[in-house]
Amino acid sequence: MTPERLYLYDTTLRDGQQTQGVQFSVGEKREIAGMLDALGVDHIEGGWPGANPTDSDFFAEAPRTRATMTAFGMTRRAGRSASNDDVLAAVLNAGTPAVCLVGKAHPFHVTTALGITLDENLGAIRDSVAHAAAQGREVLFDAEHFFDGHAADPGYALACLRAALEAGARWVVLCDTNGGTLPGAIGDVTARVIAEGIPGDRLGIHTHDDTGTAVAGALAAVDAGARQIQGTLNGLGERCGNANLTTLIPTLALKSPWAERFTTGVQGLERLVRMSRRLDDILNRVPLRSAPYVGASAFAHKAGLHASAILKDPTTYEHIDPASVGNARVIPMSNQAGQANLRARLVEAGIDVAPGDPRLAEILREVKAREDAGYAYDGAQASFELVARRALGLVPDFFEVKRYRVTVERRKNRYDRMVSLSEAVVVVKIGDRKVLSVSESLDTDGSDRGPVHALARALAKDLGPHQAIIDDMRLVDFKVRITQGGTDAVTRVIIDSEDGAGRRWSTVGVSANIVDASFEALLDATVWKLIRDRADPTALAAQ
Repeated sequence: MTPERLYLYDTTLRDGQQTQGVQFSVGEKREIAGMLDALGVDHIEGGWPGANPTDSDFFAEAPRTRATMTAFGMTRRAGRSASNDDVLAAVLNAGTPAVCLVGKAHPFHVTTALGITLDENLGAIRDSVAHAAAQGREVLFDAEHFFDGHAADPGYALACLRAALEAGARWVVLCDTNGGTLPGAIGDVTARVIAEGIPGDRLGIHTHDDTGTAVAGALAAVDAGARQIQGTLNGLGERCGNANLTTLIPTLALKSPWAERFTTGVQGLERLVRMSRRLDDILNRVPLRSAPYVGASAFAHKAGLHASAILKDPTTYEHIDPASVGNARVIPMSNQAGQANLRARLVEAGIDVAPGDPRLAEILREVKAREDAGYAYDGAQASFELVARRALGLVPDFFEVKRYRVTVERRKNRYDRMVSLSEAVVVVKIGDRKVLSVSESLDTDGSDRGPVHALARALAKDLGPHQAIIDDMRLVDFKVRITQGGTDAVTRVIIDSEDGAGRRWSTVGVSANIVDASFEALLDATVWKLIRDRADPTALAAQ
């Protein structure tokens, strides 16, 4: 059977921008559009021209993409013709090959929100779609509140779709705008719409995640016959978000029955994790570890029983190969771990230790003793690897920290406001040479990032000929937890680092002093990076 074509419509740059706290710059929108185009989506909805300066500026110099660039807007307003509505004109003046126009498909919203008659709303849909189609645009009609409208008045909801199709719309999209329709109902209604004569190959689905079922709802519509899916990267969107394309795309590509029934334009699926994390980086958000397919914990196997089976055959506890989406298997170490976890984690790190080697038991005892003291290695895999390597004598002497100091000063700035400024001094010995590095906590934009930032910059300032290896390192997350109460309080710091290749790793430090705990985690992060990038300790010593 020849697979059917399924079309992917991305609305990250428009609907995703409705996420609370999200505001893309023009440059960020251009970068995200480039990532989406490389992924192979069919349409990229760039925003609403005229609604805000950023969207207008983006369309003024929209990037050239293989995907169909689409401008979003609404049907003409009451009392205006389609050719004399400045809001609709701004959408068409963006010059995109496609336009997506939203209109009401629920009688309650027509009479209450718009304050017009049902016939007037149908006229606005017809006129707007026909006006855009006459200018040679591919027109999509987003039927807002369609599922609620269909529940209230099925005939009118269908009349809105027919009005758009008869006026020349290429796609009519069923929108679960409030996100409250469950997948079973979405599938049933979509099937009824097709049974009423709306062609499935001109029908799209747009779901929101207010019940946590946006992806399932989209798949239900596809099963019922819809052939376009609208969604966003990382599930961005208003309230609880939209259908998450980073979940939908690998499901469609890798899981039965969709992988056999459909084909999409997606290519480079193995770049999905990097793309997802890059979007979070742009938004200055910590990636969701439990996200399906792309999360850091999506293929983590903590239980010893699971890890033992994974060593024999990964398919025992993995539904896909992690590498197919650019992810990686993680065998966390914790006080629940056994030798199976340990060996699997060592194999992943490129360390081959034979079963029954007495050093395995020593490493496990060390890990469990350190966790009893406050360390946590299930969330700090790089630090665990260093514990094991040190026990096995596999950590080179890249450098030695002789001393470090951090000072924090409160003083007035040039605007006569009290501000904090941290300064860190780190002295390291590289071979026979001592290097003193000093750094302040001020970021490039002049904001204070605190003492840990100053320490990280000082430590990474001069490590000899391998400085290039750590130059692309940066701290992307910093978590602090007090592991014991009262006078015996111990601080645990977990640091997430990332490099230019998109590789991310976590390290842990523990101390009664938060600065000491932070510096321990920073040291581990630096050493792990040097090991993984095969830095030559003899070259460092020769300087």
